[in-house]
Amino acid sequence: MSFAALGLAPSLAHAAQQQGLIAPTAVQSAALPAVLQGQDLLACAPTGSGKTAAYVLPLLQQWMLADAPAGPRPTHTLVLVPTRELASQVAELLYHLGQSLGRRPKVAVLVGGVSINPQLLALRGGVDWVIATPGRLLDVVEHSRLQLDRIHSLVLDEADRLMDLGFAEELDRVLALLPATGQRQSLLLSATFPPTVQAVIPQLLRADHAKVQVEDTHQQDATIVQRAVLLDGSARTALLRELVQAAGAPRTLVFVASRYSAEHVAFKLKAHGITARAFHGELSQGARQAALQDFKTGSLQVLVTTDLAARGIHIAELPQVVNYDLPRSPTDYTHRIGRTGRAGSSGLAISLVSPATQAHWQLIAKRNALELPLETLDAYPLTEQPPARAPHEDGDNGGIKGKRMSKKDKLRAAAAAAAGGQSQPDPH
Repeated sequence: MSFAALGLAPSLAHAAQQQGLIAPTAVQSAALPAVLQGQDLLACAPTGSGKTAAYVLPLLQQWMLADAPAGPRPTHTLVLVPTRELASQVAELLYHLGQSLGRRPKVAVLVGGVSINPQLLALRGGVDWVIATPGRLLDVVEHSRLQLDRIHSLVLDEADRLMDLGFAEELDRVLALLPATGQRQSLLLSATFPPTVQAVIPQLLRADHAKVQVEDTHQQDATIVQRAVLLDGSARTALLRELVQAAGAPRTLVFVASRYSAEHVAFKLKAHGITARAFHGELSQGARQAALQDFKTGSLQVLVTTDLAARGIHIAELPQVVNYDLPRSPTDYTHRIGRTGRAGSSGLAISLVSPATQAHWQLIAKRNALELPLETLDAYPLTEQPPARAPHEDGDNGGIKGKRMSKKDKLRAAAAAAAGGQSQPDPH
């Protein structure tokens, strides 16, 4: 099926083709007709499945068909994202699509890490699309005349992250500035929607919203080969160097647990002649953009990153992902390995498991229905012993965020109970 057959205007279908969007993906085929008809949307699809174009294309067509205002532009679409990098990618797609259209949208990107003044200047005369992280959007609203009470469409890209505890309060404040749920079109998209997020969806979407579910096939997808290697924790850096050098892969994305680990592992790799750089949230926006661009162009062999790069960031033909540190949750594993094997290209995802993290890995594998044998390598004999573990009250969950509430979850539940006499999280 073509984009035109889904209801996309010929000019927009042509613009999409010029950006390499030749045929719609599964999520695009299901989402476009619903969004074009003005329905709210809940879309759950794997990373790399084309979710960004699934909402940009139909909402751009809605904007094109709307009458051009005589005065200042009212904001038509607000796209909320959790990271600066995802905001840049959405804006880039809009820019390139707009170049092929007779009427180009005016887009404002509002993200932290850079001066607010140029962003305030960009809002003069109004803007058609606002792509923002929640915190910077609230800052801009306080310092400008940006009005959000007339927006036509709201998009929560990586919605599960936006509705997580770290963004919950800011998201509530943003939603209070918008038209009521029934007076706007709302789209929620992500690769995963845990139960805590599903519980608040009725407060964000109309009851007749469209639902799109594209199965995550990473576990069975032949384009992504997955491996798990059991070795001493102290031997991980040596094996990582070997994987980078021996595999012949021009680029490797390495996931670690913290900013310190990103800097430390990148330093160790550079000491052995590998071009590597750390990538994490405490870098300036300029440093983050430079590192990501160098990695995308291939001038950087290894990007050592926290989960900042696990969502939304598209890196074409990335051959290899390594979990140097295991992800905290099973869903984060899905997001991480989804950076490779995109758009039908092949990829390799390798997880380094130590005796101390073996129980954690077993639960990640169980919850993702993985049937991966734990490999051992002759060159890296095991000498470390797993730590003694005291069972949790609800069973040994290996440290994964799951049934047992974390400290932050307990605080959130307590705040909700105090506010409304409920033990469930506040709807937002």
